[in-house]
Amino acid sequence: MVEKISVGLLGLGTVGSGVVQIIDQHQDKLMHQVGCEVKVRKILVSDIHKKRDVYLNGTRLTNDPSEVLNDPEIDVVIEVMGGVETTREYILQALRNKKHVVTANKDLMALYGSELLQTAVENQCDLFYEASVAGGIPILRSLVEGLASDRITKMMGIVNGTTNYILTKMSQEGRNYEEVLQEAKDLGYAEADPTSDVEGLDAARKIAILGTLGFSMHIDLDDVSVEGISHVSKEDLEYGDQLGYTMKLIGLANRTDDKVEISVQPTLVTHSHPLAAVHNEFNAVYVYGAAVGETMFYGPGAGKLPTATAVVSDLVEVVKNMRLGVNGNSAVIPQFEKNLKSPEEVLAKYFLRIHAKDQPGTFASLTSLFSEQDVSLEKILQLPLEEGKIAEIIIVTHNATKKNFENILIKLNDLDVVVEVKSSYRVEGDGNR
Repeated sequence: MVEKISVGLLGLGTVGSGVVQIIDQHQDKLMHQVGCEVKVRKILVSDIHKKRDVYLNGTRLTNDPSEVLNDPEIDVVIEVMGGVETTREYILQALRNKKHVVTANKDLMALYGSELLQTAVENQCDLFYEASVAGGIPILRSLVEGLASDRITKMMGIVNGTTNYILTKMSQEGRNYEEVLQEAKDLGYAEADPTSDVEGLDAARKIAILGTLGFSMHIDLDDVSVEGISHVSKEDLEYGDQLGYTMKLIGLANRTDDKVEISVQPTLVTHSHPLAAVHNEFNAVYVYGAAVGETMFYGPGAGKLPTATAVVSDLVEVVKNMRLGVNGNSAVIPQFEKNLKSPEEVLAKYFLRIHAKDQPGTFASLTSLFSEQDVSLEKILQLPLEEGKIAEIIIVTHNATKKNFENILIKLNDLDVVVEVKSSYRVEGDGNR
């Protein structure tokens, strides 16, 4: 019977400090959950002399990774240091040394998750990564355990707090992108280089992980169609609002029969959709199951203690498995071959904003083009910009294939009546509801 669990921690930044804090302050709760003491034995840091704002309770700091990875007394390695290539080597070494691993590293799992999970199985070790997708929201465990008997058909979610904060402020306060981005940096929601967040890369890594688990199909990061929010204007948000929509950066994983589409893009969701009410830095994932119907998981997607809570929850699962002697049996190996939809098979509604000449024949030219591509129009809004010269035209289509809509975008630039294509976005739901 296990009497004590020793943990090795890789990294003592924001999340690492939260993990140490929770393990120390929640020791009674942990002992009740797992039946034994849980102790952080060693922590890998880059500077052992740096002043820390967390009580270490006798835990040893080291700048030598082998002291953690090769210590025979350490049962579980928790990785919260970030990075990819070096971190991958550390985790592989830990697993080969028969140490269970908990990680919060979305970049690592999106790129090397299959390899690491296979190595864990081969060494009868657990590898858990709940905190890698939505911080304190238990979405991965819900997919793997709570919805295990269902067939997931669609997942769409707000999985990046930085972009949701920016779009919320732009929508609610009528401010422009650059101004709100700077505010997000000042508040610590956005990094000095916000590219990963605002260009959708962070969300793409998360939706790749969700797609792999939800559809039991190995989804690579390169399979995700990615578009960020840096080009979104306050005018787009205002017109969307007039038509009954709210702009969100949506990670989408959609399955029809045996084919899937995976994307991250600014999306106009109907005001009545639950995701439209998710504001500021909060995250939410909406899951459609063939049996359960619609469910939503909501909460803080980042932060010291929310993320650390997910990490320690994974640690609890590892220890429970140790006491039952069932480690290494939890990895979910994809069941199906990857089968991605082609652009001809992806169906969606689209929002389109163009500047066109305000003259007879303009609408005839536009409707003729849409008709040629077999795309029908659901809503049209026209506003004059320069009297007698230019009109702002906003169109929402009925369902159309991605390929046909892309053809329309190309051919619009060849029409004499079109001055400029200003923007286009995917639409989810009916703005009239």
